[in-house]
Amino acid sequence: MMTWDSINRDLFRGEENQILLVDTTLRDGEQTAGVVFANAEKIRIAKYLDQIGVDQIEAGIPVMGGQEKESIKQIAHMGLKASIMAWNRAVISDIKHSIDCGVDAVAISISTSDIHIEYKLQTTREDVLKRMSDAVKFAKDNDLYVSVNAEDASRSSIEYLTEFALIAKHAGADRLRFCDTVGTLTPLTTYHYIKTLIDAVGLKIEMHTHNDFGMATANALAGLYAGANYVGVTVNGLGERAGNACLQEVIMVVKHLLNRNLPYNTTIFREVAEYVARASGRILPVCSPIVGSNIFAHESGIHGDGVLKNPLTYEVFTPEEVGLERQIVIGKHSGSAAIRSKFTKEFGMELSDQEAKAVLERVREMSINLKRVLFEKELMYIYEDYLKERDQVEQNNS
Repeated sequence: MMTWDSINRDLFRGEENQILLVDTTLRDGEQTAGVVFANAEKIRIAKYLDQIGVDQIEAGIPVMGGQEKESIKQIAHMGLKASIMAWNRAVISDIKHSIDCGVDAVAISISTSDIHIEYKLQTTREDVLKRMSDAVKFAKDNDLYVSVNAEDASRSSIEYLTEFALIAKHAGADRLRFCDTVGTLTPLTTYHYIKTLIDAVGLKIEMHTHNDFGMATANALAGLYAGANYVGVTVNGLGERAGNACLQEVIMVVKHLLNRNLPYNTTIFREVAEYVARASGRILPVCSPIVGSNIFAHESGIHGDGVLKNPLTYEVFTPEEVGLERQIVIGKHSGSAAIRSKFTKEFGMELSDQEAKAVLERVREMSINLKRVLFEKELMYIYEDYLKERDQVEQNNS
């Protein structure tokens, strides 16, 4: 019998290979327009990422100098378990700055699409290959782990990209970062690109996907299906324009939808998400996947009743797994089961069916008037008013 698990196993090329996370919150995340991390914040985020257990932290761009270089140097000497990577252009002087910082890995980045080569670099395909090769050889001569970044790979000729990857491999590169720089891939085209490259070159691939069309996580997943081993992520999906693949989403998708065992600590996800949101000045929406406060908030009567009977009816994983708590909120769409549960658990009061029905009628009316869910004190006021009205009716009838 075919199941989704068996389909995943069949699709997942190289299932025996480990999936590794490369977090670039401190580099690509900080390149978000208007975002600046203080050095103390960069240090705190690096520690958080190490607590989660990410495999490699891209800490920044040393050639910027000043406080940027100092923060990278500090992160590299903190004794974290993660590999510490620095970002560089395909320029030897950039790599020298990275060596000064004491990092163990470098990303060497250069464009591979014709539009970038002609208008941004104003050079030729041949020159790109030479610059990249020279930079990789220099980095390997200095005992560094090397990721070669093919910027705008998704808009590059597959033939040229294959040649680029082969030359990178020959120069000693440890992996190729496939950059969907402007987010133009779909899962199907991603799978085709990555499968073609792996079959032709045999070099390890890192997915670096952007969210311009809302498909960063889906495209990263498609790359994994095709045989990529590494995924570039950022906390909260922070990144240039619409952002990058989100760390929390990628981990939970692989863990729960692909049923792969992962070593990462997910219980601090909400705490880390809130910290990065504050540090970046970017509000964490209540509907954010995985860590949004609404993920485990239930108002609808049908949903609330199902969750009260068995949380798995409307929750794929527990709130505790990502550092959240379940909430049964009371408002227009609530049902009597949620009312009774709320009063029992929050107020230690058992409501009869009649009382729950009466309170629910008043809850719906107030929620519509206020255009929101109700606070616990408001629920108690409603119940107290109901009791007074009921007592008054009984007295008038006696």
